[in-house]
Amino acid sequence: MVLVFAESQKGQFKKPAFEAVTYGYKTAQQMGVNCVALALGAAGNPADLGKYGASKVLHVADASLDTLDSQVYASVIADVARQVAATVVVIPASTTGKSLLGRLAVRLDAGSVAGVNTLPQTDGAFRVKRAVFSGKAIAEYEVKSGIKVLSLMGNAMPPEVVGDVASVEAVSVAVPASKVRVKSVKRVEGIVPLPEAELVVSAGRGLKGPENWGMVEDLAAVLGATTACSRPVADAHWRPHHEHVGQTGIAIRPNLYIAIGISGAIQHLAGVNNSKVIVVINKDPEAPFFKAADYGVVGDAFEVVPQLTEALKKYKAG
Repeated sequence: MVLVFAESQKGQFKKPAFEAVTYGYKTAQQMGVNCVALALGAAGNPADLGKYGASKVLHVADASLDTLDSQVYASVIADVARQVAATVVVIPASTTGKSLLGRLAVRLDAGSVAGVNTLPQTDGAFRVKRAVFSGKAIAEYEVKSGIKVLSLMGNAMPPEVVGDVASVEAVSVAVPASKVRVKSVKRVEGIVPLPEAELVVSAGRGLKGPENWGMVEDLAAVLGATTACSRPVADAHWRPHHEHVGQTGIAIRPNLYIAIGISGAIQHLAGVNNSKVIVVINKDPEAPFFKAADYGVVGDAFEVVPQLTEALKKYKAG
């Protein structure tokens, strides 16, 4: 049995949950077993998880689970995993998943691998792969324990609709009292979060100041992309810190990453070099970022970006 923890936010499932269920379904197919999804707390339309491959959905509807306490979540997920005799537990490699992985592994006496990005090999040994050394290499792990706990890197497995709605079953487990009191939760609303974004437009100090960010937002709007920035920009308060991508910020894996006026220091590359396509716009032909780029434009961003935006508008209009 493959058990997938489908994370919800404010009672709604988002892309990471669908990615994890798709990954769990394909892993279960390889192993010749079923994939079961698990929802905790408020969860709108949990039956929809069946569309992504869950044969059924288990739901622990205790209201205390509406707010994350990773110790409580780990206890509940581990108890459910034992009940269904799961041999593989899949969770998203989100902030929540990062706080759960180690705790789940300890509770289940399981081997764990964080941030896997490919389906496991299950012919005999159980092997999974993940990026290491800031994406410069791929490591393969053989997990020999009876139970395996895996966290799935965002954008590593596109969600796929493979079925229909699934039956939802209430499951009873002991929910420990939380030792954490949450006074408030603040989330950025109205945009696709960077870890989930498939298209990202980012800029750095080459824009010279926050007053010039309008052209970046215009390009992002035309593409339907999420905006991001380099660390110096966030440190200078030109942009909010939740847009900072890089080794000390958010690591992302979009299908397209456009870097405007960013030199490409190793710390920045570490957070974006798993992007499928990287486009660099910089007036310095010696900028290190060009070595990592799939496409590069040597030119003044203040000339190139508005022209690119207009060209995209005409293309979409046509």
